[in-house]
Amino acid sequence: MSKEVHILYEDNHIMIVNKPSGIPVQPDNSGDPALEDELKEFIKMRDGKPGKVYLGVVHRIDRPVSGAVMFAKTSKALTRLNEMVKNREIKKTYWAITYMRPEKMEDTLVNYILRDGKTNKSRCVSSPGKEAKEAKLKYKVVAGSDNFTMLEIQLITGRHHQIRCQLSKIDCPIKGDLKYGAKRSNKDGSISLHARKLEFIHPVKKEVITVTAPTPQDDNLWRYFEKSQE
Repeated sequence: MSKEVHILYEDNHIMIVNKPSGIPVQPDNSGDPALEDELKEFIKMRDGKPGKVYLGVVHRIDRPVSGAVMFAKTSKALTRLNEMVKNREIKKTYWAITYMRPEKMEDTLVNYILRDGKTNKSRCVSSPGKEAKEAKLKYKVVAGSDNFTMLEIQLITGRHHQIRCQLSKIDCPIKGDLKYGAKRSNKDGSISLHARKLEFIHPVKKEVITVTAPTPQDDNLWRYFEKSQE
């Protein structure tokens, strides 16, 4: 692994890891090592598996984003988890650090998002169209400092760059996110968006599972905000 594997939850059916920023979840055009492939190699070495390791991607987060990512270790689990994602039965909570404080302390944002494959960017539009998909999230302000605000976000739909695009639309770009309006980049190339928590009913065991991903510990601002929530 390019960085140490931080497993948040694992059983015979599911693996959830805390992805560092800068690593793609799946292979992309960059040719850089992807989390999916590196986890397969990690499992192969750890468990001494002689053949190929099965690992299915349940959902993705953007390359510069950190936090919880779920994988299925069996095809049965992947099929069931894919259906849960489709039915919005997996609750996803994000933390975002923004430059500006929203006008409202909490709100529901509803937009229609158009994805531009050429620029790998999305934009919000006010009405649905042939290519525009509804994007919906809820946010609340949970902490602040002299220069930054932290929002807790409940992601209701899962569109391309949705949180980044919708927060930019209300003039609250995420710290470090040059693509969506930030004035400065973060030193490590990350953006200050973190997939904080996953909550769901286990597709096989039928138990309630709640997994929380610690924020990047090498980032003083993240540590400050995380401590403020204890």
